[in-house]
Amino acid sequence: MSALRIHVEGIGLWSASWPHFNALRDTLSGGMPEMATSTRPPADRLSANERRRAPESVLLAIEVAGQAIDMSGADQSQLACIFASAHGDHVITDYMCQTLAQSPTSLSPTRFHNSVHNAPVGYWTIATGCRAPSTAICAGPVSFGTALLEAAIQMEADQRSTLLVCSDIAGTGALNELTGCTQSFGCALVLSPQRTARSRASMLLRIGDGQAHDTDEIPSALRAQYLDNASAHALPLLTMLATDGGRAAIALAPSAHLDVHTEIIP
Repeated sequence: MSALRIHVEGIGLWSASWPHFNALRDTLSGGMPEMATSTRPPADRLSANERRRAPESVLLAIEVAGQAIDMSGADQSQLACIFASAHGDHVITDYMCQTLAQSPTSLSPTRFHNSVHNAPVGYWTIATGCRAPSTAICAGPVSFGTALLEAAIQMEADQRSTLLVCSDIAGTGALNELTGCTQSFGCALVLSPQRTARSRASMLLRIGDGQAHDTDEIPSALRAQYLDNASAHALPLLTMLATDGGRAAIALAPSAHLDVHTEIIP
């Protein structure tokens, strides 16, 4: 694959440690970051009724998407969007497995509706009136790298800006023994195929051979979150965007990685 150049116009981030991108920047500069004031992401793009009904997996994805849109100033109804998650909604999946095993006739239709992997992107497109192309991706521990590559390829083909969201909530029950995810983490990027007045950084992407060793590029203050949550594999890139740019390898497969060279635009 030839190298692809894309541009970052907006960034969203939410976890218990960093409720927005500037909190991550504060951590990396040695300051005291603002902590999240609630265990539920605000997700103010949703109506009050929708926020009450929506599961955490939806709230997390909608929150970071909204942050990235606000930073970019883009028209959210016109952006193509890619929503990625390694595990989907752990909590609902665990509930459904238990209910189907013990009392299948009492399965909640609402919870079943929210269990599907494309639920967050469905909530987003309805809430924002977006009729642009949308994609839901699951690639396990390499979901972020796969989604970033998908966004770059779509932008190269269609020449339209794209919203990329990658998020995973903390797991529960027997399923969490497999996933080991104990902390929620979500991030979002508004990306453009062309440099504009809103561009904050430029990224050059190439596919490289061999496994990514991106843990070597994670500051110690971020390493626990990176190891806990598959969506936090975005942290090498977010670290570059929060500092002075640089180069990172983001995992795509056991035998391939995405080489990302980031330059900050003054």
